[in-house]
Amino acid sequence: MKNFSNKDLETLSSIIGSRRDVRGNNFINKKVSNKKLKIILESALKAPSVGYSQPWRFKLIKEDTKKQEIYNHFKKSYEKSKKKFEDRPLYKTLKLEGIKESYINIAVFYKNDKKEILGQTYMKRSGEYSVVCAICNMWLTARALNIGLGWVSIIKPKKIKKILEVPKEYKLIGYLCIGYTKEFLEEPELKTLGWEKEKSLKECILK
Repeated sequence: MKNFSNKDLETLSSIIGSRRDVRGNNFINKKVSNKKLKIILESALKAPSVGYSQPWRFKLIKEDTKKQEIYNHFKKSYEKSKKKFEDRPLYKTLKLEGIKESYINIAVFYKNDKKEILGQTYMKRSGEYSVVCAICNMWLTARALNIGLGWVSIIKPKKIKKILEVPKEYKLIGYLCIGYTKEFLEEPELKTLGWEKEKSLKECILK
């Protein structure tokens, strides 16, 4: 296996630092080719997984009617969530999804295997964490292709499974919106708006 150069590291660091959560006010009406979608999905397959279980599964959603159903559910969940942020008026102004505007939605699931998984006997949710690693690969690969990706989390997993007619042995981990964007912001939007301050490495290290 090859060794990587400092230039490779710089490129990787640039992609990581340029990753953004893209929302509906930035997606544009442009098709993402099947070739590039395949590259994004295949990058997920290269993620680490506990016990080499590879528990990720994907549901691709292109149909406008199905997107509308998902959006209708999101809207109800979003309205309910406003109560939790009544002391932060900024919340009501945020665009928090791109379900209808993005070219394709991808629901990412964890496949619950009934057999014992190596490395999962004590940390039962480590299989789900493996799926999160797969999503991270997709996010970075999409950015390297200059394609936007947004993660929608103000939804109820059981409701999404019902809409998508997914069997009970699958658990929703992430609902992703993917498509070309008019721009990638220089800074994360929530940082720019002052929703939260960026934490330093020192703040993140436990003593």
